[in-house]
Amino acid sequence: MTDGASREEDPEEKGPPKTPFDNPLFLPVLLWIFAVWFGYDGWINTDEHMLESGTLWFNRIGFPVVALAALWFTVRGIRERREEREKGGSA
Repeated sequence: MTDGASREEDPEEKGPPKTPFDNPLFLPVLLWIFAVWFGYDGWINTDEHMLESGTLWFNRIGFPVVALAALWFTVRGIRERREEREKGGSA
């Protein structure tokens, strides 16, 4: 019973353990991957099926939207990591 009480009082364990999804740069990396995919499908891919279907415009419109979101979340993620390092947390 004393082991359980000492675990609760440990200041380092304030919540559940961190996962890779808690990294502030996880979402920006995913968004950059999607932006590259949309850019390739919308502007570089010369497949005739892509040129005939409506997905071409979806990819051409999706590319700048996702690229701007990726840029926004990248800046926020970098700022968050800097704040964690300044506070003395591990990044």
